[in-house]
Amino acid sequence: MKVSQLNKSEYNPYFDTYLQYVDDTWTLTEGLEVSVHEFIKFVQDIPMGKHDYRYAEGKWTIKDIIQHLIDAERVFSYRALCVSRGETTELPGYDQDDYANAVDANKRTLQSLLTEMSALRHATLLLLKSLTEDALSTKGIASGHTISARALGFIIIGHEKHHMKVFKELYL
Repeated sequence: MKVSQLNKSEYNPYFDTYLQYVDDTWTLTEGLEVSVHEFIKFVQDIPMGKHDYRYAEGKWTIKDIIQHLIDAERVFSYRALCVSRGETTELPGYDQDDYANAVDANKRTLQSLLTEMSALRHATLLLLKSLTEDALSTKGIASGHTISARALGFIIIGHEKHHMKVFKELYL
């Protein structure tokens, strides 16, 4: 399945912000595989002194954003698992700032962050590849909105691409 095949009823319109960046050339699993490699290469090509850079007071560093992407992917993957298994309980939202404030990504090495991101993506791919088309299209409620498991996978890709764009515009 490709992102263009998603139905608007499968996700909160807010996520169009991210989905616009997903390349329709790739299927969901292909896109997840390609995007993590592109992201890691992109980050590795950033000059070493820039990973701890903030473009303004109170803004996240590149390392903070990588940790944010890891946290968000974990949340989205968990939601995809729950939704695909037919969970009927509404899944809670999460506050990205609370998560960021609970960890100091800048004390970590860049390599440790990228290794974690790669391992997490591998786990996300294993989960999504294990799901049938019916399970991927199953919908649940998260943060007060309908969401499908497959939409969550595409959102992971688009969220990552969105932050690459932010890096290019504000950090480099």
